[in-house]
Amino acid sequence: MNQTTQTNSKNHHVAVVGTGYWGKNLVRNYHDMGVLGLICESNETLLAHFGQLYPDVKTCQAFNDVLSHGDIDCVAIATPAETHYNLAREALTAGKHVYVEKPLVLDEHQAADLIDLARGKGLILMVGHLLQYHPVFVRLTEITRNGELGRINYIYSQRLNLGRIRRGESALWSFAPHDISMILSLTGEEPESVLATGGNYLHKRIADVTTTHLEFPSGLKAHIFVSWLQPVKEQKLVVVGDRKMAVFDDTLPWPDKLLLYPHEIKWHNNVPVPDKAEAERLDIPQAEPLSLECEHFLHCAASGERPVTDGDEGLRVLRILNAAQRSIDNSSVKINLANTPDTRPNGTSGQFYAHPSAVIDEDCDIGKGTKIWHFSHLLSGVKVGRNCNIGQNVVIGPDVVIGGNCKIQNNVGIYKGVTLEDGVFCGPSMVFTNVYNPRAEIKKMDQARPTLVKKGATIGANATIICGTTIGRYSFIGAGAVVTKNVRDHALVVGNQAKRIGWVCECGERLSDHLECPFCGTSYLKTETGLERR
Repeated sequence: MNQTTQTNSKNHHVAVVGTGYWGKNLVRNYHDMGVLGLICESNETLLAHFGQLYPDVKTCQAFNDVLSHGDIDCVAIATPAETHYNLAREALTAGKHVYVEKPLVLDEHQAADLIDLARGKGLILMVGHLLQYHPVFVRLTEITRNGELGRINYIYSQRLNLGRIRRGESALWSFAPHDISMILSLTGEEPESVLATGGNYLHKRIADVTTTHLEFPSGLKAHIFVSWLQPVKEQKLVVVGDRKMAVFDDTLPWPDKLLLYPHEIKWHNNVPVPDKAEAERLDIPQAEPLSLECEHFLHCAASGERPVTDGDEGLRVLRILNAAQRSIDNSSVKINLANTPDTRPNGTSGQFYAHPSAVIDEDCDIGKGTKIWHFSHLLSGVKVGRNCNIGQNVVIGPDVVIGGNCKIQNNVGIYKGVTLEDGVFCGPSMVFTNVYNPRAEIKKMDQARPTLVKKGATIGANATIICGTTIGRYSFIGAGAVVTKNVRDHALVVGNQAKRIGWVCECGERLSDHLECPFCGTSYLKTETGLERR
């Protein structure tokens, strides 16, 4: 990569989507370049903050507003990883060049879909593997490829710190993508096997410390050690060749970030003896890696040049991450990348997505297009329809039936005896019970009462549904409500105990006294079971 590549930035207008921990840095860089056209952030407080910082830049909360701006030709996405696929796909479909923070997506099939879509439309798809644009790493890549280090024997990296600890992803997914990307660039080949170990100390299902071992067809081996429970910060990449050894230490002052050691191994009386030499420093012009990365994205958008970290490179990194996760999940078994079938039950590769941390028991039937996110558990006998979205830390089953197009938010338990029809929304941390008067010391599952949630119903956050009730079609249960008896179709209920205070339309809006929807215009008639359309 030529770090001196220049682009007429004024020809581009970039929208940054997501302004959190890393997105704010993208905002700063693109604004300094004079190309920031729009800031998109769903958090009102954050959006107001950036509106004050950059009063000359338009802001919006809805991603659709980004897509509808004809003057926005580039979109930079810095949102949670589980949102990357949908946002990137919509932006590419709308004809925008797309930059996505690491990881590209969570599923390899989704990555391939984005690559094909971008290629078919002649658009740029670029992944934010930042260290590929670090001037020090660029120089290390050059001297490795020109043979100055000799034959590379092994590469070792460590990315350690005390924090930033995350609950949505492990240290592997948070830290290791950068190191995997750099190692692939240095070796010029893909590993044939991956073996990883994980240590869980703060959460029983989130690894705080991982080691990943890569073996390459050439015989080269690489090791990656990451942790967010380290007392001191370390960001070091060591490349050991048979002529010289290189150390890239990003925590040191700029002149010392890359040191070459022309150490030799000499033989005396058939004994190998190291002959140490003084470290060599290289003169490398200093520049901010993120600024160079942003400039590279703009240059590729203008020229059509393939990015250094394009979608294909993102997919290669993702493939190794998923293999490492499978290794950790299976007691550190070695994963052969030449033979990596889907390990999910039912063999439904490509039909539904399940995050590597999700657990799916045998005999589950999961519909096409359904997504199952971090640390959720589907017990045996569960049936889930098409195009459902199951959030984090959700427990379903055993023997639960869920219809299509349902959305189940984080921290929900749906236990035996509960049935959800199509289009049901379960808000965060809402509760289903299945035994009316449970005791910890007395087994009462033979007293479980069935609960039915009918088509299109919405249950708000922290609501409780007492077992044995039926929740009517398109009804709306307010946040925190405690439902102890049947709810009629289209009823709006709130409180403890829940009482009806009105009626709601199929579109979710409250009806007028005349049973008409002020939003969509639909009118209703009262029936024995609630309401029905006129």
